[in-house]
Amino acid sequence: MVTAEAAAVLPLIAVVAILLVWVVSVGVVQVRVVDAARDAARALARGDTDRAAAAAARRTAGGPVSVDIRRRDGLVSVTVSRRATAPGWLIVPMPTVTIRSEAHVEDEDGAPTR
Repeated sequence: MVTAEAAAVLPLIAVVAILLVWVVSVGVVQVRVVDAARDAARALARGDTDRAAAAAARRTAGGPVSVDIRRRDGLVSVTVSRRATAPGWLIVPMPTVTIRSEAHVEDEDGAPTR
């Protein structure tokens, strides 16, 4: 009787474990994207160029990212986005999610724009 119950429950445990691995991998990408946007905004606040700030975001994100820097009304907005996929060693293909984060800093007069 216990064997039959275990056979019925084991597939459910496997599915939950796979979903948990996927959620954790998406969470790790979320944290990296938030840190990348913050690092780029911090670089711009220090007076670095847009190119240097984008490089800092790419370095922090640790993967292929899209970095968008916009200036408007005395505010600099940095948007970083990256696609999060499940680890390659998972047997079951999982959906891909795009993670996006924004950070804002005040635009200093005379800050370099290139």
